[in-house]
Amino acid sequence: MLHQLIAEFMGTALMIIFGVGVHCSTVLKGTKYRGSGHIFAITTWGFGISIALFIFGNVCINPAMVLAQCLLGNLPWVDFIPYSVAEVLGGVIGSVIVWIMYADHFKASADEISPITIRNLFCTSPAVRNLPRNFFVEFFDTFIFISGILAISTVKTGGVVPIGVGLLVWAIGMGLGGPTGFAMNLARDMGPRIAHAILPIANKADSDWQYGILVPGIAPFVGAACAAWFMHGFFGIN
Repeated sequence: MLHQLIAEFMGTALMIIFGVGVHCSTVLKGTKYRGSGHIFAITTWGFGISIALFIFGNVCINPAMVLAQCLLGNLPWVDFIPYSVAEVLGGVIGSVIVWIMYADHFKASADEISPITIRNLFCTSPAVRNLPRNFFVEFFDTFIFISGILAISTVKTGGVVPIGVGLLVWAIGMGLGGPTGFAMNLARDMGPRIAHAILPIANKADSDWQYGILVPGIAPFVGAACAAWFMHGFFGIN
């Protein structure tokens, strides 16, 4: 179990290094790829998740997926908390690594970029703040995400799962990511949000815990549970 926990920790950290890193790369002052836009960012998220899955293999890197696997009987319930904690910690450390890498650019951006935009490099926020609708968006995004992964995982050809999951992330990001930033993952949002709260970032905004706990925190678990029950009941997938 220790080996798997370390894999969950490192896999999540790598995913966040790619994801938070690309946001810093496209937004912060003085980077080579500033202004590259959301297609650049969403593509990097998809590819980054594929690479993390290729390297670390059979990992969840998402507490919502851990919940789905527990509900389907593929993981014992005793693993739920340790896996989720390892993944959130991976999100924190991955974000800290990105902050170190982009420290000069954070400093250069302090007087030009708003504190809210800096916070949003780390964690998600809604385009329009409407908490019930934001919750539904994250619920539905996660439902599609977990259902898609469970379906892709039935294909036993080597390499299909990492590539398929990356394409799934890309499609969800393009089609459904506009309202909330498609977190679909407590570790993806909470880990970087914690990092933002504790890092010595100049002129820092509040971390918006109300949104962080309710929408990217709780909604993905509801979506994952519904996805697990749907995929098992309708397709017989475990």
